[in-house]
Amino acid sequence: MAIKFYEDKKFFSLTTKNTEYQIKINEIGMVLHTYYGKKVGSLDMSYLIKKIDRGFSGNPYECRNERGVSADTLPQEYPTDGAGDYRVSALKTELPNGSGTCDLRYRSHEIKSGRDSLKDLPYVRAESDRVDTLKLVLEDKIAGILVILSYQVFEEKDIISRYTVIENVSGGRIVINKAASACFDIMGNDPDFIHFHGRHAMERLPERQKVGHEIHRISSKRGMSSHHNNPFVIVCDRDTGELSGNCYGIMLMYSGDHAEEIERDQAGMVRVVSGISDDHFRWNLEKGESFTTPEVMLGFSGEGLSDLSFLFHRIIRENICPKEFRNVKRPVLINNWEGTYFDFDDEKIKSMMDSAASAGIEMFVLDDGWFGKRNDDHAGLGDWTVNTDKLKCGLKGIADHATSLGMKFGLWFEPEMINEDSDLFRKHPEWVLRDPGRDPVMGRDQMVLDMSRTDVVDYLYDGISAILGSADISYIKWDFNRSLSNVYSSALPALSQGEVSHRFVLGSYALMQRLRDAFPNVMIEGCSGGGGRFDAGIMFYSPQIWCSDNTEAINRLKIQKGTSYGYPVSTMGSHVSAAPNHQSGREVPFMTRAIVAMSGTFGYELDPRKLTDDERAMIRGQIDVFNRYYDLVHKGRVLRLSDDDDEKYYTSWGFVSEDKSEALLNLVVTDVRANPEIICVRIGNLDPDAVYEVDEFITSVQDAPDDASFEKKGAKGERFTGSALMNAGYAFDPLFGVYPSVMIHFRKI
Repeated sequence: MAIKFYEDKKFFSLTTKNTEYQIKINEIGMVLHTYYGKKVGSLDMSYLIKKIDRGFSGNPYECRNERGVSADTLPQEYPTDGAGDYRVSALKTELPNGSGTCDLRYRSHEIKSGRDSLKDLPYVRAESDRVDTLKLVLEDKIAGILVILSYQVFEEKDIISRYTVIENVSGGRIVINKAASACFDIMGNDPDFIHFHGRHAMERLPERQKVGHEIHRISSKRGMSSHHNNPFVIVCDRDTGELSGNCYGIMLMYSGDHAEEIERDQAGMVRVVSGISDDHFRWNLEKGESFTTPEVMLGFSGEGLSDLSFLFHRIIRENICPKEFRNVKRPVLINNWEGTYFDFDDEKIKSMMDSAASAGIEMFVLDDGWFGKRNDDHAGLGDWTVNTDKLKCGLKGIADHATSLGMKFGLWFEPEMINEDSDLFRKHPEWVLRDPGRDPVMGRDQMVLDMSRTDVVDYLYDGISAILGSADISYIKWDFNRSLSNVYSSALPALSQGEVSHRFVLGSYALMQRLRDAFPNVMIEGCSGGGGRFDAGIMFYSPQIWCSDNTEAINRLKIQKGTSYGYPVSTMGSHVSAAPNHQSGREVPFMTRAIVAMSGTFGYELDPRKLTDDERAMIRGQIDVFNRYYDLVHKGRVLRLSDDDDEKYYTSWGFVSEDKSEALLNLVVTDVRANPEIICVRIGNLDPDAVYEVDEFITSVQDAPDDASFEKKGAKGERFTGSALMNAGYAFDPLFGVYPSVMIHFRKI
């Protein structure tokens, strides 16, 4: 098995193909984290612990005369509050007598093949992988608390997942004020960390900084994982780059309030804690009840950030996304939103379909405005009935028209939201999250339904199911267009209001799962004003998420690069939009927009009726290219080939197939220069002994100065060794014009 317990030395070794994770039980039952990294042959790594007496770090009573034994200085597997560890904790509790102390010690363990499913939460599916599980039971006998740390080892995938179950075995109510999913302490390191910040329309921008002695907290209290701080962080050695160096990835599978805390302690040890944010969290645990935290994925690579990304990309594609869509090519779609906004009727939509079908587009998605009295964003949310004033032929007529053109049909919903001006609000004002006697904070002139209520979930399921059953609908775009505030449920007592935020997330998951079960072949694309819920929790139900409401290609270079550190290209909704762009007003060539969007699920966000015949022909060519390289882009290794300094001039990225038989190299020049420096890009992960030939060269450049060396035919037919491309790189001829771009395909010969 991948998990072994060494009884004589009291330590556990969890091994994957390339990594090892160790847990030590010390002489008084404290559960210590001693190692995570490259395999070390199951040597007991607790030799790294130095029991040094550090002032003001107290000692457990049993070791009151052994001052080197302290919860405050030892590496902990699941640290608690109140028992002498003054660093960030994973668990905070409150006992009936008001005590806030919890002191966990080892009680027992179980090692078994396979893994348990989580009933109400997303998790890493076992599928056909070999998975072994360790259940490590800790207890506080005085408090009457059991904590089960569950570790799932995906041996071939080099991923370990963790979640925690907290049980009340006392005689009364226990309050949980913080319940993280995972913690581990990294010894002997002075690392950096990378987190992914942003804002609406500019999500998941990587920021790398040294782990200082302050506590770094990356969090969201918006009721969603947020545009602002993604629930994925990387801790890495100072010299770690794309192709070398040690790095750890910590990804929380959760779509609500979250917190990732990173602290470097007095001895230089670095602690990482990940889980539900404790900002709006207070959970009542009655006698005999248990609470299960969301699952966290842990990955380690000694081969740099590119390899770490590959580990997360592979397990998300193969073990998290719904199985119905894993190996099915996604249709190239067009969404009408930026083409029409709310201003449409059935004749306009049908004419857009006709034009899109003539360009070879494979699915039409009808966005906001088809339901209730929805002519703008001030009314109608919650009323999931067709607006027959707009769509006189009904949804079935629209869907049937798509089918007649050989296209699939998709539809926009925003299930968790409601307008004041809606029949639903007039009938059920108590179904809204709002404080008693207080006007609520509004966002986009909408409020939020109380998803912690089963009657709300039932209403939404019945309404959406009726729509999906009324027409041939293949796809849902599931939106979520505001942050939560006034998080108060009229269905729960005062004592339970701290549970609402988490119960809200569970209600959303329950609705998604019920719809997935009832309509397994209807694909859900997640969305929250673009990337506000871009997380592995949503990906359990949805194989792709609209990456950002910002469709402007030059901004998308940054957004998609940042997203790629943790999430696969196959999950990134990315479209070609009109120029000038509706968000920024920037003009970008049609082919450059397409090359950027092809590094995603690919589609169009515009009115196809406004395209020229040449542009329509270009779309057909773009779709052919996308389909030709679909497997390479969606399943290959992602290569981030330009760094922050390079990107003042150009951005380059690419893909290499797992068998290294082909590669795709992309480049966009963002600062075109006179008398330019030569751009030379090294391509990683190739076969050094193989010969690669350029068999396709695509560019946005139409014209170049007469004295330029650039040739429009490009470098087709040129040959290079893999070693040359990896070590010396590919040198580009100068590129001219507005945001010029190139896509080059290499095939091993």
